[in-house]
Amino acid sequence: MNTIDINSLPTFLGQDYPTLWLFATTLLFALYGILDGFDLGAGAWHLFLKKGDHRELAIKVIGPVWDGNEVFLVIGGGALFAGFREVYATLFSAMYIPLILFLMFLIFRAVSIEFRNKEEMLWWRKSWDVGYGVASTALPLLLGVVLANILQGMPLDQYFEFTGSWLGFLNPYALLIGLTTLSFSMIHGASYLLLKTEGNLYKRVFFLVKKILPIFIILYVASLIWSITKISEEFDRLASVSILLTVITLILGLIIYSVYKERFRMAFLSNVLVMLLTGVLAVVMLFPVIIPSTTDPLNSLTIYNSCSSQKTLKIMLTVSTVGIPLIIGYVIFAYRVFWGKVTKEDVGY
Repeated sequence: MNTIDINSLPTFLGQDYPTLWLFATTLLFALYGILDGFDLGAGAWHLFLKKGDHRELAIKVIGPVWDGNEVFLVIGGGALFAGFREVYATLFSAMYIPLILFLMFLIFRAVSIEFRNKEEMLWWRKSWDVGYGVASTALPLLLGVVLANILQGMPLDQYFEFTGSWLGFLNPYALLIGLTTLSFSMIHGASYLLLKTEGNLYKRVFFLVKKILPIFIILYVASLIWSITKISEEFDRLASVSILLTVITLILGLIIYSVYKERFRMAFLSNVLVMLLTGVLAVVMLFPVIIPSTTDPLNSLTIYNSCSSQKTLKIMLTVSTVGIPLIIGYVIFAYRVFWGKVTKEDVGY
């Protein structure tokens, strides 16, 4: 893969609009992972909460924020389409089935939240609870599978068209990364639930998160070893990536410590930092490539052969410097309004 030329850094910092737009798009997807990651994780725990009042309280916790969290997915997808149309076209053509499944689960999850309390029958609520839990579990798993396949590359021809089979996406490495993403999302979700609840639900979630921590550690170590093996064979930036992986590993250790010590604010903030660093790691691993080609490196999609015009990117970056801080400011305001413990008496779904 190509490396960053030190002599090009002034251009990189000032006039390289494709690179700047790549970082803006990565930031949007990282924010989606941070925000929707915890409410997906909270939903995945739904299958382990057997009592109806526990399930209802868990939905109340994410009730004011879950739909707002998905805004960054929409904006990130729009940013990818506007800035790197070839990447958008190739990605959605190649991963049509996984991404359609992702959208279906996303819709079904929203419907489950909204419909759960429309009727009083026990079977009605239990059915939507199961649907909500299954959808919340499938979504981070699919995200991990998509990310792993982008990192390891796809078979692309000279026209940037996918030449493989969608079944190839279900390879062992992708499934491992998917399970690791799911387990991390559940820890992220548990941290938020434990910040927002008390009493019996707090005790139940704390008991469950301590059970999944060893599983996550095993999955993460396996993913780390496998990823380093791939990097050492094919990648010429092993030193930079190793530093980032070391920092992420240390922060994950802090997460484990925080959970066992019941310092869930620290755990939640550490989760956020891991998400941001993971986005940086993905960019550093691939730059300037976005989707590597496994058939021929010349067929890889880069930020330069797939981007919009310089003028278009410049205009969008100008708008984004105003728009993105406004959106982030709104999110911070919304979370401040709804901060604090959630109880049974609070109005919700």
